[in-house]
Formats: sequence, structure tokens, C-alpha cells
Amino acid sequence: MIVKLVKNTSDDDEFKIESLDIENEYEVIGIESDDYRIISDTDKEPYLYPPDCFEIVDDTKPPFWVTEFGEDGEEYSYPENWNKVGIFEDYFEGVKEVKKQFWADYKKYSNKNSS
Repeated sequence: MIVKLVKNTSDDDEFKIESLDIENEYEVIGIESDDYRIISDTDKEPYLYPPDCFEIVDDTKPPFWVTEFGEDGEEYSYPENWNKVGIFEDYFEGVKEVKKQFWADYKKYSNKNSS
């Protein structure tokens, strides 16, 4: 799934995107509670971003993503290895095994790395 950043402030003005560049296209590597998980330009970390700041360029989701919906209809779509409660919390808490596995999976799953 590919999106283009068209504005850097969310509709509710609660989130300002400073780690991505306006008009650049980005690969969405997952969707969590409707937010897009994208590798940032600034520190190359997998952050969540509000979808209202983006225009969808290609809505094709990889066939290996597992999609689930929460109680309020919010979408969760990730590769199976990342579709586990707490994986990104562990990642950002610095759990070495989780970070190592994430980047190995990213190399395998990413469109940028598969072409």
C-alpha cells in the first residue's frame, strides 16, 4: 500500500508530522487502529501516522497481511509476525530480539527491498 503525504497536521490539529516530507510517497507497512505505520524519514523508525494526512496512491495490501477489526470497526492489518499485541511496544522499549526480528521481516516484506 502506497500513500502520499499531502499535509503535515491532522484534521483535529492534535498531530503534526515532522518526520516525513510533504508530497513524498511512502509504503504503509501496517495499519493499527486505522493509523498507518510508516518508516520515518528522520530516524528510520516504524511510527504510526494519522491517515487523514495522506492521499492513497495504491490501496493494494500485500496478500500476506492479516486483517482484523476492533470493536468499533477500526482496522488492524499487519504481516502475521507483527500482528501480535505488544510487539511495537516491545520494539520501542528496545527489546533487542524484537527489533532484530522486525528489521529482518521488514527486509523480507518491504516493496522497496523486494524489487
